[in-house]
Amino acid sequence: MTGVGAHESTELSAVEVRARAENLEGVAAAGSEGVVSSQRLAAVPILRPGEVLEMVPGLIVTQHAGDGKANQYFLRGFNLDHGTDFATYVGGVPVNMPSHAHGQGYTDLNFLIPELVDRVSFRKGPYFAEEGDFSSAGAARIDYFRSLDASLAQLTLGRNGYARSLLAGSPELAGGKLLYGLELFHNDGPWEVDEHYRKLNGVLRYSQGSRHNGFSLTGMAYQGQWTSTDQVARRAVDSGLVGRFGTLDPTTGGETHRYSLSGDWAKTTEASTSKANLYVIDYALNLYSAPSGFINGPQGDQHEQADQRTVWGGQGSHSWFLGPEWKDTELLAGVQLRHDRIGKLGLYTTEGRQRTGTVREDRIEETAIAALFEARTQWMTWLRSSFGLRHDRISATATALGGQFNLGNGGDVSAGQTSPKIAITLGPFDLLGKTEFYANWGQGFHSNDVRGATAVSNPQDGSAATAVPLIVKAKGSEIGLRTNPLPGWRSSLALWQMELASELVFIGDEGITEPKGASRRQGVEWSNYITPADGWIVDADLAWSRARFTEANPANGGRYVPNAIPITASLGITADSGGAWFGGLRLRYLGSYALEESGQQKSMAFWMANLKAGYRINPTLQVSLDILNLFDRKANDIEYWGGACTRSEMLGGTCGGGIDGRLLHPLEPRTVRLGLRASF
Repeated sequence: MTGVGAHESTELSAVEVRARAENLEGVAAAGSEGVVSSQRLAAVPILRPGEVLEMVPGLIVTQHAGDGKANQYFLRGFNLDHGTDFATYVGGVPVNMPSHAHGQGYTDLNFLIPELVDRVSFRKGPYFAEEGDFSSAGAARIDYFRSLDASLAQLTLGRNGYARSLLAGSPELAGGKLLYGLELFHNDGPWEVDEHYRKLNGVLRYSQGSRHNGFSLTGMAYQGQWTSTDQVARRAVDSGLVGRFGTLDPTTGGETHRYSLSGDWAKTTEASTSKANLYVIDYALNLYSAPSGFINGPQGDQHEQADQRTVWGGQGSHSWFLGPEWKDTELLAGVQLRHDRIGKLGLYTTEGRQRTGTVREDRIEETAIAALFEARTQWMTWLRSSFGLRHDRISATATALGGQFNLGNGGDVSAGQTSPKIAITLGPFDLLGKTEFYANWGQGFHSNDVRGATAVSNPQDGSAATAVPLIVKAKGSEIGLRTNPLPGWRSSLALWQMELASELVFIGDEGITEPKGASRRQGVEWSNYITPADGWIVDADLAWSRARFTEANPANGGRYVPNAIPITASLGITADSGGAWFGGLRLRYLGSYALEESGQQKSMAFWMANLKAGYRINPTLQVSLDILNLFDRKANDIEYWGGACTRSEMLGGTCGGGIDGRLLHPLEPRTVRLGLRASF
């Protein structure tokens, strides 16, 4: 059997584990599935913690406001917004937030400490029984180390008030390891109004044994405050009204916190494996934004989105290894439970971060429960399969607490879905080295905001509103291969397609659900991992996708899905043979994408490069230099098409209900950071 029971009883050295982590031959169920090791992550220059996910081939991470806000994600023809169709977990704890004040599936990874990441396991498509809500496009599970080779103290400095310090270690304690990490962070950024982003971040984990035979208890705490420079209308920049790195409102920004406590346990024998995970999260966000500028008056359109919640839940599973007489079948049964108690979910009009009115304020109780089953069978040496079945049930209650036109909204709502999953693997065959072929099909979903599913009236003006489904079905399929064309070269190819029943999203800026209709996507992904010499790694990825609505937009007759990036590419080169010098270079390309349904307005395509170079002064002391946006590309992190007005346009009477045009948030210019790390 190629599953867990056949090999997990043997402990491998750190080097062997890293080599195995990148090679999924005989284990993977899809050509697009993969694992990124800590060895690769250590050599990657990153601007923000969320860019750890850019190691997932084809996934792009950007930002359209202050760095304390969740990133914007793109994958497989999806503008994932802040995480709507990509599920993310850290240490087994979900990061996506349903029924969120700013956006459904909100995924804020600013609490992530990249130096503590052991591995990133990723999957794409709705083909896996373990993955449920928000995973239609894919899912990533980020795991921290249980112990470090040595304690470390690190200091990184850069221009514009950038300062980051990290202290981490894992001393022995009572027969186990106590991993700790403390991060202090400050950055003003290149913005005309200093971002003054302050972050206090920590993790404490006690563990015994391994991931497969042992347990761990983990506490995490993160607090952040910042002032943001949001996207602005391009015409305001072109006219000189505001600089490229300027803002129309110097008081936007926010504050947030995330505290979590989790525990996991696993036991593996020759005949079975059992796993359990429990977690509780205390989360809050107060976000102040003004994306439309001054449509509603000279005071501006600033608003506050407030979210205060407690989340608790967990999952448990048991697998049976039936042995050769049953074709080495592994049977898995599991349950998952999550409850979000959202005490206050608000949208308020504000001026200078002071509330001037309540658009809506709600309380939500949302419970999601799932049962999952999977059978993995090695029918022959060259044929294996995975058949899964998952049933999800979501029940919620929304209670309106405030808002002149919101008090009639709310109520009880529930929905369920049964999702079959199928994966067939042929191989390995002695073709171009060892080659495996994959076929996948499955159903998945993403949940909608409970406020949209219980809507009766528009909280902005009291007009009638139509409630939307609580669950939106997704259906996808994929064929792929994984091969070794030459020694040291692993390559995978995936051809995929997906149908989504609706692109409905809750628009947190307005407190309403915006219908977008059903959509279809298809694409090709080609990923390569090459080790041309000892200590050298080259990874090259290319992704193409096509995203269209099934019905044309009534206003312009177009079927393009806005902000769906059709072409992305990346190239990474890392070098670390254990000598004095080490480093990495990473390039990424974003193709031009449609900004609105007709496709007439498109973004600017661009590529950029990040460089990391380091030198080990001795075995315990090293210096590093990160140069981000190496060639100082003057492009945009994100472009939108929408209505906005400057104060002068509003006062001049030309604004109306907003002037449609490009809204831009620029790439940060060339940024240099110098780091010093001491191990002890």
